[in-house]
Amino acid sequence: MAASSLAPSSNMYRTPPAAPASYADFDGFYAANVGPITAQIRAYVGDLQEAEDLVAEAFCRALGRWKTISAYDNPATWVRRVAWNLATSKLRRGAVLRRLLLRQRPIHIEGPQPDRIDLELALSELKERHRKAVILYYLADMTTAEIAEQEGVAEATVRSWLTRGRAALAELLRIDTTEERG
Repeated sequence: MAASSLAPSSNMYRTPPAAPASYADFDGFYAANVGPITAQIRAYVGDLQEAEDLVAEAFCRALGRWKTISAYDNPATWVRRVAWNLATSKLRRGAVLRRLLLRQRPIHIEGPQPDRIDLELALSELKERHRKAVILYYLADMTTAEIAEQEGVAEATVRSWLTRGRAALAELLRIDTTEERG
């Protein structure tokens, strides 16, 4: 890249072109009306920052159409109506969102009871084949024949896994009811 292309362009330091004569009175119009319109929209939406954003958007739209709007009897009425419409749309979107969130509210489900936790811990201690057989038989309500078919083993093997799994669970879940006397 040539050094001359890195030098600042003379266009960079030019003053911006003057606003057309039709825009010259927009600054005065803005200064005279931004406060009262913002106060009105704030009273409607209940939030100053939101009101300022909405009024700024309305004034930006007015500036883009200033040639037409400046010819109105009261251009502030147009800006106020635009800001009010923007605020109404914002409030409606908020209401729709609140209704959606109310429908999506999570339902409180109680956690597992202590006996359920004990069972889960005991199941995790079983050998994988025994655990799978017990879960499929008791929780999935499958028959030994269905389990055997799914696992690709003989039905007698599944019955053996169930017997061993039940015996291990009984030992793991055993509650000692004898109290020490002393």
